[in-house]
Amino acid sequence: MALEFSSKKETFPHYRKFETELAGRPFIVETGKMCGLSNGSCMISYGDTRVLCNVTMSEKPREGVDFFPLSVDFEEKLYAVGRIPGSFMRREGRPGEKAILTSRVVDRPIRPLFPKDMRNDVSVVMTVMSVDQDCSPEIAGMIGTSIAISISDIPWKGPIAGVYMGLVDNELVVNPTEAQREKSDLQLTVAASMEKIVMIEAGANEVDERTMLNAIKAAHVEIKKMIEFINSIVAEIGKPKKEFQSMELDHDLFEAVKAEFLDDFKAAMDTDDKNVRDMRLLPIRDRISEKYGEEWGEATVEEIMYKMQKFVVRRWLLDEGKRVDGRGINEIRPLAAEVGLLPRVHGSGMFTRGQTQVLTTCTLSSLRDAQIMDDLSTEETKRYIHHYNFPPYSVGEARAPRSPGRREIGHGALAERALLPMIPSTEEFPYALRLVSEVLSSNGSTSQASICGSTLALMDAGVPIKEPVAGISCGLITEGERWMTMLDIQGVEDFHGDMDFKVGGTKNGITAIQMDIKVDGLTYEIIEEAFEKCRKGRLYILNEIMLPVIPAPRAELSKYAPKMLSLKIDVDKIKDVIGKGGKVIQEICANCNCKIDVEEDGSVFISAINQEDGERALHTIKTIVEDPEIGAIYKGRVTRLMTFGAFVEIAPGKEGLVHISKLDTKRVEKVEDVVAVGDELLVKVTEIDQQGRINLSRKDALADLAAKQGK
Repeated sequence: MALEFSSKKETFPHYRKFETELAGRPFIVETGKMCGLSNGSCMISYGDTRVLCNVTMSEKPREGVDFFPLSVDFEEKLYAVGRIPGSFMRREGRPGEKAILTSRVVDRPIRPLFPKDMRNDVSVVMTVMSVDQDCSPEIAGMIGTSIAISISDIPWKGPIAGVYMGLVDNELVVNPTEAQREKSDLQLTVAASMEKIVMIEAGANEVDERTMLNAIKAAHVEIKKMIEFINSIVAEIGKPKKEFQSMELDHDLFEAVKAEFLDDFKAAMDTDDKNVRDMRLLPIRDRISEKYGEEWGEATVEEIMYKMQKFVVRRWLLDEGKRVDGRGINEIRPLAAEVGLLPRVHGSGMFTRGQTQVLTTCTLSSLRDAQIMDDLSTEETKRYIHHYNFPPYSVGEARAPRSPGRREIGHGALAERALLPMIPSTEEFPYALRLVSEVLSSNGSTSQASICGSTLALMDAGVPIKEPVAGISCGLITEGERWMTMLDIQGVEDFHGDMDFKVGGTKNGITAIQMDIKVDGLTYEIIEEAFEKCRKGRLYILNEIMLPVIPAPRAELSKYAPKMLSLKIDVDKIKDVIGKGGKVIQEICANCNCKIDVEEDGSVFISAINQEDGERALHTIKTIVEDPEIGAIYKGRVTRLMTFGAFVEIAPGKEGLVHISKLDTKRVEKVEDVVAVGDELLVKVTEIDQQGRINLSRKDALADLAAKQGK
C-alpha cells in the first residue's frame, strides 16, 4: 500500500518583512520564520550583515534575588566573516573582549526600561551570522534586540534604537563605513528613546564638548526615525504584554521601618569612611532582622537595608544639597599621585582619590608580543593593551580572587580607549605596551582612577605620549522633573544614584565616555552640565595633581626595558635577513642577544635589553641588505683558512678574503700564526671586483683604529 503525504497549512503563516533605510543603506526586519518558540525574535539585515536576535523570559520569578535577572549575549560566529576559529578545538569558545563589550553596550540602554519589581529571568541573545564591515553588526544587534523585546509579550517600556557616529574631516557621519571609520576622530555609540538619551559610549581623538554634544543630538535625530519604524512594526505584530508577579517591597513595612529607624540610618551614614559606615549599619541590620526577619525573611531585610540607604542618600542630596561624606556638590575627594613605586617594572603609577586607589604598571616589549585578535573585525593585532583587575580585598571581602568578569573587561577597555589616541605610532615608538591596573581599594570611580594611573605609568616608563589623560565621573539624582548632578561620585552615590557619567580626556578634549544610567534617559541639559563639570574636574586633576608629580615622559626608558631599534629594508631582501629555515635571523638573535621581528612591508624591529647588542644586530642586518662600501669597517668572523689568507664573514651570507699580506701590521709567515677559524676580526673593505668579490684588510682596519685613538 502506497503512503501519501500532504500539507494543507502554509509553512510560515506569520512571516512578515519590514524595510527601511539607515544611513542610506537598506535595513530589513524579518519575523515569523525562525525561532518560533522565543518570546520575541527577528532577523536583521543591514547591508550584507545578518544578526538573529532572540529574547525569552521564564514563566516564574527567580526566588531569593533582589535584582532583575537580565542576561545579554552578543555571539560572534567566525563563519560570519568566512574564517575558522583559531582555537585547538576549532570552534567558538568563551566570548571575546569585543563581544563582551558589545553585550554591555546593549545591556545598558535596555535594562532601565524593564519593570524594577520584576524578577523573571530574561535572556537576550544576538547571533551574528554574516558581517558586512560597512554595516555595523553591533548597531544591527542593538536595534534588533529592541525590536524583539518590543514585539514580544515581555513587559518593557521601549523601544530604543542606536547609531554609531563618526567625525570625518570635521563632518559628522552617521554609521560611517569601514573606510570612513579609519579616518574618523570619533567613535561614538548613542542609544536613545524617542524623548531621551539612554546610553553613550565613546572613544575620541580629543574632541571638544560642544562637538560631542552636537554629535549626540545628530544621532538622536536618526534614532527617532528608527523608533518610528519600530513602532509601526509593533502596531502590526506586537503581542500583548504579560502580567508578572511584582516583587516590590511592601509599602507599609518600609514605612514602619522608616518611622522607627530613619534617624539611626542618618547617623550611621554620615561619614566619609566606607568601613565606618558599614560597621555602623551592622547593628541596625541586626535589630531590623530581629524584629521583621522571621515574618518577612532575610532577603526582605536586605532589601529594606538597601531601600533605607537609598532613601537617605537621595533625600540629603535633593532636599539639602548634602553629600554622605560632607563634600560640596562639585568638590573632589582628596587626591594623590605617585610614580616609580616598583623598581623592576618598566613604569608604574598610583592614583588615589578618597578611598579609591589604583596602581598601574606599564610593560614594554617587542611587537611580536602584540595581542592576536580572533573576532569579527578586520583588526589582526593590538599593540596597546590595558587590563583591569578588581580583587576582593579592594572592597574588604574575604573570598578568593576569580578570573576577570564582564565588569573588569569593560573597565579595562574604557581606560584603554581613553589613552589609545595618545599612544605614539609604531614608527615613533616601535613597542607593544601592556598596562595593568590593580585596584587596591574601591569606593567608586575605579575606572577613572585607572585612566589617571595609566597616564602616570606611561610617563614613568618614558613612553612619549602626546598628552596626559585624566578621568572623572559625574553623578545624577532625579525625582520627577527635579534633578541635580554632583562631581566625583563615591560608591554609595553610584549605588543609590541614577547615573555614572564617566569622561576621560586631555586639556584639549574628550578621549573616552561611558554613561551608565538607572532611569529612562537623560535630557541634553543634563548631558551638557555633566560634560562641563567633568571638563573642569579633569583639568584640575591634570594641572594640580598629576603634572606636578611628573610633568613630562621620562627622557630615557628603564634599564630593565628592552631597547628598540628599527629600519626599513627592501622587501626583496627579507629572505636574505631570515635565511633558509630562519637560520640567518636565528643566528643574529643568538649572537646579539636580541629579538627581531620582520614585517611583510620590510619593517624590521630589533628588541634588546642592552643597547649595544641591539646596535650590533642593526649593523649586521644593514650589512646583509646593503652592498658593502669601500672603506667601511666591519667586525667579522673567520670561516676558512687558506695558505694565501683567511676568509671572513662580515655578515651572514657575505664573505670576503683577507690576504696574508693584509692580516697584520707586521709581516706574517703563516696564516695560522695570526688567526684561527671562529676568531672575530676587525676588517676594512678595500676592494669589490666586477664579480662582486670582496677584498678585506685587517692591517688597514688596525691602522685606522690606531690613528683614531691617537687623536
